[in-house]
Parts: sequence; structure tokens; C-alpha cells
Amino acid sequence: MTDPAATAPYVPLAARMRPRRPEDFFGQEHLLGPDKPLSNAIRSGVVHSMILWGPPGVGKTSLARMLAETTGAHFQSISAVLSGVKEIRAAIDEARAERAASGRRSILFVDEVHRFNKTQQDAFLPFVEDGTVIFIGATTENPSFELNGALLSRARVYRLRPMSEEAIEAVLAHALAHDEPLRGRGLAVEPVELGRIARAADGDARRALNLLEIAADLAPGGVIDDAVLREVLGGDPRRFDKGGENFYDQISALHKSVRGGSPDATLYWLARMLDGGCDPLYIARRVVRMATEDIGNADPRGLTMALAAWDTQERLGSPEGELAIAQALAYLACAPKSNAVYTAFGAARADVQQLPSYEVPLHLRNAPTRLMKEMGFGGEYRYAHDEEDAYAAGENYFPPELATRRYYHPAPRGLEKQIADKLEHQRTRDAQSPRQRYPGASRPRKG
Repeated sequence: MTDPAATAPYVPLAARMRPRRPEDFFGQEHLLGPDKPLSNAIRSGVVHSMILWGPPGVGKTSLARMLAETTGAHFQSISAVLSGVKEIRAAIDEARAERAASGRRSILFVDEVHRFNKTQQDAFLPFVEDGTVIFIGATTENPSFELNGALLSRARVYRLRPMSEEAIEAVLAHALAHDEPLRGRGLAVEPVELGRIARAADGDARRALNLLEIAADLAPGGVIDDAVLREVLGGDPRRFDKGGENFYDQISALHKSVRGGSPDATLYWLARMLDGGCDPLYIARRVVRMATEDIGNADPRGLTMALAAWDTQERLGSPEGELAIAQALAYLACAPKSNAVYTAFGAARADVQQLPSYEVPLHLRNAPTRLMKEMGFGGEYRYAHDEEDAYAAGENYFPPELATRRYYHPAPRGLEKQIADKLEHQRTRDAQSPRQRYPGASRPRKG
């Protein structure tokens, strides 16, 4: 006689353990705990349109299914990776038919909704507006950047957090206690080994369950021990979605650690990014940006070190190049900080974009021909090297309309403190000079 279990289609452990009730849902207590938004929706039986935003494996699809089951709604699911407007129309037709036949509301779940283009996203709007469907979209990307404002205005955004190790351990223990195929094997696994699986899953519960299932398949005599886990976990990369939300979060953390003067946090985020497979050359390029934006002239050696690290990575590759990048980052984190040039350049560009295109003053123009000299081009120009201390006190190099503009305000740190002292000395000389180019030019003001 054929064993029905032997002929049944295979269902992965992660699918078998999909939570059906809020009490079986781990790691998202901020949404499903007592008196939290989604637990209140389940209790009242009233579900609204929403966007579930979070990394892979935290329960976005499971949560949508659970909301449908616990509120008695008809559930439909499409994937933005595989679907288009045709599938959207078919789902709307099914929702209308369900309402006509049973009066039930329909939840339309759209996985990877950020993959839909603007036109496809717009196709949902009238049906969300008139209540044909309750729209639930799932995305790993920031909805502010990836979804239309019109769609966002009709849905509430909920952020699902990466699962903590403790939450993933609870998921694994729950699977061992309640999944019949696993229970039937009589598996033996110590809490410390469950902790290793939870750590390797890196916040992804689905990944943790997949690892547990593989370990169970490989475990001799049903014992998941160190030897089994070394085989299952060896070389498993961390979560790092290049170009995705996690990617930009980590590069932001790296940059802010440098700006905040923390070499230890800087090296941690560098190690995290490299461990996740980030291209070291991308990091090297960003280090150059940090050197110019946040250190600037407070310590110009920072830019030199950043460029040298980039060059080392290009010439030698890893691991030598990565060590050079780490050296440059640690130096920048410890260096005096100034964004004075960054701010000044931004202010100058704003003036260029917003103000008229003033003519170059005659005394600053080039005069390669006799006619140009006769017209006054270059006339009365003062050659700074012929002046005291190689500085033409009272001279002005702006158009007359901008004579008192100031953009650069050196920080009182590092080399820029000396630069500030020098500029202040020059302004004093300008104010005392009988040869001021424009009246009032020695009384500089901020732009």
C-alpha cells in the first residue's frame, strides 16, 4: 500500500510554518503586540490598505495571509516580478465576482510592489478608492522612493524590522515542537546550535527555517551537531542587497561614523559591508567623498590618504587594498572635521544658478591683443607677487554686484584655524588700504 505522505507534494518548512494566528507571529511585536495597529485591526475585523516594508524573511507575506484569514477576507496574491496590467485586471474581476457571490471583501496582496512601474501602480488606484479591493503591497525598498505618491496616500506604511536572534531562535524552537515531519524524525539539537543557525540567518526567519531543514536532512541519526552545522553554514554570506535599502543604510552608517569621529564604529561598518560582498572600489570612492565633504581643509592630508587607498585597491586588490581603505577611514574618523568648503561651494553654486550672469570686471580680463588693451581689458590689474607679502590689499576679484560676498568660513579646527587667522588678517589690511577696488568691499558679509 502506498504511503500518502510519500506521494504528497513537497512543501518547504518555511511554508509549513507560516503563522496563522498573531500569537504564532514572532519578532514584530511593535505591530502585533497588545493594542498595536495590526492586532487592533484583527480584533475589530477591519483591515485597511497598507504597505508592508521590510527586509526579506520577516513575515510580510505571512502577515498579509494572516490578516485575510483572521478577518474572513478573500485573499488574492500576485507578484510584481511576474505580473502586469493583465494580471491586475484579472484580480480585480475576481474580487468583483467574490463580492457579488458571497459579499466578502477581497485583499489583493502584491509582492515586490516596487517592481511595478508608475503606470502599473496607477492601475490599482480606482479600485482601492472605490473599495473593490483592500490593497496590501510588500516591498524591501523604501516606499518614499519607489512607490507613487498617489498610491502611498491611499495606504498606511508599516515597517517590519529584521528579526532578532532571540526571535529567530523562538521560530526555530516553535518549528521543532509543532512541525509534524520534524517531530517525526525525533531530532536532537542543543540550544547553542539553534543560536548558531539564528545568527547565520542574519535577521531572516525564512532563511533560518531553510537552514534548519537542510541540517535535519544531513543530520546522522537525527543529531544536529557542530559537524553538521559547519557543513550547512560554511561560507554562507550575510544579507547585503547591493543597490537596495540595506546597502544604503550601511554606507550611511559608515559615513556618519566617520563624520562623528568614531574609528571603531567606522571599521565595524566597513567590515560589515565587505563581509556582505560590497565592491571595495565603491567604498574607496565614497571615502574620497568623506575626505572632501567632512574633513576638507581642516586636514588636507585626508584626501591624499583617501586617493592613495583607492589607488592601492585598484593596483593590489584584496586584501591589501581593503587594509589601505581601513587605514584611510580610521584616519578620517580621527581627523579634525570641517564642512566649510562643502558649504561654501554649495552657496557659490546657488548664487550662480539664481543670480544674473555678471560680466567679468575689466581688471580681471585677459588682454592678448592690442585692441583689447586699448579697451581697458586687464587695466589696473595688480600683480599680487609685486605687493607686500604677495597680497594686493584692497583688491577685489568679484563682479561689483557681489563685492562683499563671503562663502568660505573656515572651521576653528585643524589647519583651517590657521587659514581663518590668515583671512582675518587680510581683511584687516583690506579695510585699512587706500586702494580699495570697490567702496565697501572690505566689509564682507555672508552670502
